[in-house]
Amino acid sequence: MRAISGLWRWRHNPLRRTTDLLEAWVALGALLLILVVAPLAGSLIGGLAQGTLQKSVREQRASRHLVTATVVRKAGGSQLDVDPEASTGRDMRTRVVADWTAPDGSAHRAVVMASLDSPQPGDRFTLWTDRQGRTVARPLDSATAATHAVLAGFGAALLAAGLVEGCRRLVVWRMVRRRYARWDQAWDKAGPDWGRTGTGC
Repeated sequence: MRAISGLWRWRHNPLRRTTDLLEAWVALGALLLILVVAPLAGSLIGGLAQGTLQKSVREQRASRHLVTATVVRKAGGSQLDVDPEASTGRDMRTRVVADWTAPDGSAHRAVVMASLDSPQPGDRFTLWTDRQGRTVARPLDSATAATHAVLAGFGAALLAAGLVEGCRRLVVWRMVRRRYARWDQAWDKAGPDWGRTGTGC
């Protein structure tokens, strides 16, 4: 809005300099670019991120399997840990030695994290494994992937707007520097005669 009001204000002003009008045009151009380029960049990057993340969701769902494990005994060391994969980040998990059968039919025993408060031998719980039975992180869900894609698009839009505004400020800064340089040249020319008017020198 300042760009439009700047153009309107300088239209017929007798004190208008060329640089004032150019600054107003640069501001208006930057505003139009922000209104066009930022949403375009956001939607493009968000769409690309959405496609990539949803493909990753499908691949993870195809390669990761939920299996049922049986507690053999509690594992030594730290008994409770926070699950970094949990949505709230506060779900406590207990380290246990457990047995499970992989999707390919092989038997496995290892120390894993169980979402049990006080696990006892024979308790059952689920965990994610690959086809060979190695434990893996829970697959990414579609809603989380969509959220990440929206955030990526929003970030790209903000970055595009910031770049346009940065370019506008750089152009205006160079114009002001050039104006000050011209003023310095004008003062240098007028300097030797300045203050001597009417002295007869």
